[in-house]
Amino acid sequence: MNILVCVKQVPDTTEIKIDPVKNTLIRQGVPSIVNPFDGYALEAAARIKDKDPEAKIVVLSMGPEQAKTALKECLAIAADKAYLVSGRKFGGSDTLATSYIISEAIKMVEEKEGKFDLIFCGKQAIDGDTAQVGPEIAEHLGYPQVTYGLEAEVDGDTVKVRKEVEEGVEVIAAKMPALVTFTKPAWDPRFPSIKRKLAANRAEIPVISDSDLVLDETKIGLKGSPTKVKKTFVPQKKSGGEIIQEETVEDSAKKLFAALSGAGIL
Repeated sequence: MNILVCVKQVPDTTEIKIDPVKNTLIRQGVPSIVNPFDGYALEAAARIKDKDPEAKIVVLSMGPEQAKTALKECLAIAADKAYLVSGRKFGGSDTLATSYIISEAIKMVEEKEGKFDLIFCGKQAIDGDTAQVGPEIAEHLGYPQVTYGLEAEVDGDTVKVRKEVEEGVEVIAAKMPALVTFTKPAWDPRFPSIKRKLAANRAEIPVISDSDLVLDETKIGLKGSPTKVKKTFVPQKKSGGEIIQEETVEDSAKKLFAALSGAGIL
């Protein structure tokens, strides 16, 4: 069993502050962490390896050199190998360009590590919240995909995924190779051991650069990104408001209707 987990290093959004004058995010001094949903994906892979000790877990991240810190954290927890995809030409890539680059990097890693049976991703990154990269990687590779996974179990040549839906949980089976994105399950990821931490700190992480991959340059970077960011801003906080809470729902509805009518809204 060969599992690839895609991870991203993101700013800790709980530590981000807002500039009261410029009304923009202050990123200076904000620590970087492994995207939490990617952590759940790694734990899901580790649970498969618990049942199959011969399984191999490879982690891959696209980002600057500092993303090696996130990859080493993954090595300390459960991963066996790690690769960083990094290059100047990748700068400014949106989700479509990013997924294309990562899918091509996966093909290169498979030449060294063997064909991946499963690719696990977090459902989304907390700094972008698009939930697009994982499914787009599956489309580039032509793999079946299951999103919003809670747990995954290998059964022969299929993967059975407990998937979160609005009504509760569905169980979906997909033929491998397949891609699964994970949301927050009922359990927390495991902690790294001291032994694995020491080994991870010594690990050499290969870098796949823009010159290593044979890419269509019209599909990467700003040139290959159909998504254009015109402006970023922090929404104004609105104060005031009135809470209507009468003894019954009917009385609350009547009072709300009267208030809206009096304001000329209805």
